[in-house]
Amino acid sequence: MGGHAVSHIDAIVEDISVAETIERVRAAKPNLILVDTSTPSIESDVKFCSQLKLQVPDSLVACVGTFPSKNTADFFRINEKFGSPVDIALLGEYEETSLELADAMALKKDIHNIDGLAYVNDKNNVVVNRGPRKTTEQFLDELPFVSEFYLRHFGESGIRKHFYASINWPYIQILTARGCPYKCTFCNIPSIGSYRTRSVNSVVAELAFIEKNLPFVKEVFIEDDTFPINKKRTLEICNRIQEEKINISWSCNARVNTPKDVLQAMKDAGCRLTCVGFESPTANSLADIQKKTSLKEQEAYMRDANTVGMKVNGCFILGLPGDTLESINETIEYSKRLMPNTVQFYPHMLYPGTESFKWAEKNNLLAHKDWTLWLTKEGFHNTPLKTENFTSDELLRLADEARLRFYTNPRYIFKMFIQGVTSPRELQRMFIAGKSFFPLLVGYVFKIKK
Repeated sequence: MGGHAVSHIDAIVEDISVAETIERVRAAKPNLILVDTSTPSIESDVKFCSQLKLQVPDSLVACVGTFPSKNTADFFRINEKFGSPVDIALLGEYEETSLELADAMALKKDIHNIDGLAYVNDKNNVVVNRGPRKTTEQFLDELPFVSEFYLRHFGESGIRKHFYASINWPYIQILTARGCPYKCTFCNIPSIGSYRTRSVNSVVAELAFIEKNLPFVKEVFIEDDTFPINKKRTLEICNRIQEEKINISWSCNARVNTPKDVLQAMKDAGCRLTCVGFESPTANSLADIQKKTSLKEQEAYMRDANTVGMKVNGCFILGLPGDTLESINETIEYSKRLMPNTVQFYPHMLYPGTESFKWAEKNNLLAHKDWTLWLTKEGFHNTPLKTENFTSDELLRLADEARLRFYTNPRYIFKMFIQGVTSPRELQRMFIAGKSFFPLLVGYVFKIKK
């Protein structure tokens, strides 16, 4: 059926209050409301739904996200705590479910047999209808371009409010595939162990659409969990970009086993940067998290990336199984030897539903299960992990120290100086990122001294 009128509100980007958000929803008089959620904000999200329901009592309120998808029973317990304002949850990839739901509501049909839907029945039992759901490759090609959605609902001014420190601004994110065939234990993606792609024609057509209709966008970030995982497809996309003379800068997530010839093809097609999870140089740690990479591959990847002129954003995890102060120091020093363009250091995150969470729970390493504490008071990543060597707070402090040691390294400062002198666009990126990051870096000095 389709053809439904859709409104979209991103209250964070628009910087509007809860009250204003609810008033805009009330004024729209929707039949169906989809509320996106996350694990750290899950109680706040459901509380918001309870406030929302008071103003639009006749609207069907549905929540989506990894928490209701992977922890459905816990989600409905939280929902009950706030008076059960959420009518249903849409599990997994919810595009098809939401469309079928909207169609059924428009036709006044029963909604309770729709695949990928969960709810609490009259007997107070949680019912799950064949979920979580995964979209097919054919359906992925049928979806409208997300870049067109950005343009229609955000416009240039809204798009400019998004910023990612490693990426040239303004930027947008797109997906060319869903899921990942790998099964890293810490990964919180909805479709781990699954991989489905859009066609090459669809991907190239969207990049051409962006070039023509969003000329102010300086970079496109391909948010696939691992974009170049299929060599043949990656080379075909890169060749088509060049054949059709699409002049656009882009970046993507990648793994360290990406071959050099693929990196070269990506660079030739406009790829500026890859975001790579190195995680750790320690073989045992990599094995424990089922990363399926090695120190040799990591070092080869950085050599290849430097050779072809590809910038790298490197990610590292502190607090992996067996981590000691010595091994964490080794990870920090290793990041300085690799010297990627930017880095991210995270404490070992334990999201419910992941193998890392199950490992911590089994070994009594969870400090708590209070979802409201999954973020710090400042709104940054927190971890409930407590190991025999570290408390949660100590892991956070070590992540702060790692950032400080990397970004104040004289070799890195010199590298960025040269980049800024030789590339005005990189200088602009560093300036914008520095406005947010430099105060944090100064703050790390005082936190570490405490």
